[in-house]
Amino acid sequence: MPRKPQSPKTLRSDARSAIDACAGWNARAAARRITQFLEMRLEAAHVSFAQFGLMAEIAAASDDSISALAGRMGLDQSTLSRTLRTLENEGLVEIAVAEADQRRKLVWLTEKGARRLEAALTVWRKAHAELERLLSVDLVRRLALETEALAGDH
Repeated sequence: MPRKPQSPKTLRSDARSAIDACAGWNARAAARRITQFLEMRLEAAHVSFAQFGLMAEIAAASDDSISALAGRMGLDQSTLSRTLRTLENEGLVEIAVAEADQRRKLVWLTEKGARRLEAALTVWRKAHAELERLLSVDLVRRLALETEALAGDH
């Protein structure tokens, strides 16, 4: 009895399968959509989503060193320093060398930065409540927590 010809796999179908199944690609797509959603809403507070996150990390920190901040944010110090310079040029943060250790740089919000963050938090709370009506932010938080172990796998 003759066999039925099977449809040959194609690069197109293999690529589609990979895209559909890939945890990394799907996580990036979700992160982009969430970021764009919040970015649009934070425009009202005259702060980008990246600036909001960085300023919130600075305000919440018990260790105000740039190296500790970079570690918490998963960034290298040179990338973080470039971003901080933008905030410093806007008068939102202050950066100084530690007196005890000249190699150690410290960062904190200025009064203007604190006011900007307070305004942004008001906008963020409203935006986040809207986001919570559209998706499970608890699920997103659990994903972030469960993937922390991957940070050590370089």
